Amino acid sequence: MTFAAVTSSYRLERRRGGALAEALRIGLFGGLAAIAFALVGAYTIMDGRPVIEGVLTLAQTVLVTIGLATGAFGARAAGAAPAATRLAHGAAAGLLAGILLAALVLLVSSVNLRATLVAASPALVRALSFGLGLASTRALACLAVGGAMLGLAGSVLTVLPPVARRAVVAGLAAAVAAGLFRDVFASILDNVPGLRGLESAIFGFSGVNPAAAVVLCLAAAALSVGRSALRGRALSERSIALRKRIGLALMIVAILALPLVTNAFVAQVAMLVALYILMGMGLNIELGLAGLVDLGFVAFFAVGAYTVALLSSNTPFAIAHVSFWIALPIAVALAAVAGLLFGLPVLRVRGDYLAMATLGLGEIVRVLVLSDALAPVLGGSQGIIEIARPRIGGLVLNTPADLYYLALAIAAIVGLVSWRLQHSRIGRAWLAVREDEDVAQALGIDLVAMKLLAYTVGAAFAGAAGAVFAVLIGSVFPHSFQLLVSINVLAILVIGGLGSLPGVVVGAIALIGLPELLREFGEFRYLFYGLALVAMMHLKAEGLWPAHAKETSHV
Repeated sequence: MTFAAVTSSYRLERRRGGALAEALRIGLFGGLAAIAFALVGAYTIMDGRPVIEGVLTLAQTVLVTIGLATGAFGARAAGAAPAATRLAHGAAAGLLAGILLAALVLLVSSVNLRATLVAASPALVRALSFGLGLASTRALACLAVGGAMLGLAGSVLTVLPPVARRAVVAGLAAAVAAGLFRDVFASILDNVPGLRGLESAIFGFSGVNPAAAVVLCLAAAALSVGRSALRGRALSERSIALRKRIGLALMIVAILALPLVTNAFVAQVAMLVALYILMGMGLNIELGLAGLVDLGFVAFFAVGAYTVALLSSNTPFAIAHVSFWIALPIAVALAAVAGLLFGLPVLRVRGDYLAMATLGLGEIVRVLVLSDALAPVLGGSQGIIEIARPRIGGLVLNTPADLYYLALAIAAIVGLVSWRLQHSRIGRAWLAVREDEDVAQALGIDLVAMKLLAYTVGAAFAGAAGAVFAVLIGSVFPHSFQLLVSINVLAILVIGGLGSLPGVVVGAIALIGLPELLREFGEFRYLFYGLALVAMMHLKAEGLWPAHAKETSHV
């Protein structure tokens, strides 16, 4: 059974109570979410990070988001009731969430909970009192009334026309994104000729300036309205094709220009994203097209990386001293051979059993690399260092931007091959195998050959990714090839959309790029990362950019 079936076909239905009871239940969960956010210590840490200078911190942004979401879901619980009823339910849900947060402030200020809850400190009370006096009546009332107001605002979104609702959400998201990723946008303005003067006008020391936030909010809302208007117009096929070409051209220009107009850190993150795109395209062949759940994908990644290390390193472990351009096809070929050899025994099983078999394969390779028996050849836990960087003539690809373009170029080649395979007879056979093996076999498709081909091609792509990884890092160590790598690539496919090449790109940006850009928040970024994944699986289980339905209709 594929992950698509798991994520989209099974949904538990809960017995619902009355509309007001549902709204209060949502308010209870909203309040508990705000309390949990405060008690894990995230609020006090993020309260020092402004999103809009002097107006809104990141911690307050999270509370506002919880309040708006509570109100919106509380209003939706009223179903098709009149607008006034939905607004009242949303406000009630927000009020309950605010009361619960106020109760937390009162409790923390009255009882010493720090023995068990370290974050329940005077600093938390001070931050949640908003300068109105520590746990004073005014501060507590502010939390309760503020919750009700946010709940009301969230419920207003549900009664607005869709165009207006999208415009409001787009405007708010643009202002928050500008403040949250201030360093990225500021570096772009700083590096683009003629725009340097805008940096100080738009951004403050850590966030976006209030006036600029308003302008960005209005601009994003106007763009959203314009986009909705264009969508509502009846366009000819030629116009639609032209719009797609323009959008694709703009995206390519943005991808190519990214490391040139940002700082070194963003270029390094982009390089990492490009590497995971390369890996995701390999697993997309196996899982997205052929439906083979592979948890040992990292094994072929390791084969490619160690092959390049052994052929291009300047240490005694090297068995040859060839350039990257010679080592790369050898690494791809060896990874493909490894995929073919390992695929023969494990592809006799399917579904969960295949996942377990491939999981064991990945662990076997990691243990072998770490073993004392192979240490004289592969370096054991010390790994292999001093891997030579790629050269083009006299130019050494040494900077993050150079290596980003290298990974991007190889990802583009792999993407082209994947696209051609996906739209060929082989790709349609893979899709048939993914949907129903028994039916595919009845139609005359050789299951073993198709599965083995998918496994081999996916392994070859993983080997290419491993080769690029080796020269990006300049060294290879066994701990770089853990199970987490396979799970990350798998998550990229599920989040982006199984079988979708654009989905691989979007998934890599969402799962690899964004957490790296939010590194300033330490481990708390993974808290929101996990919550966002759970929410997305509920709201968009088919992925951010799902494969088009016509791909399966041709089978």
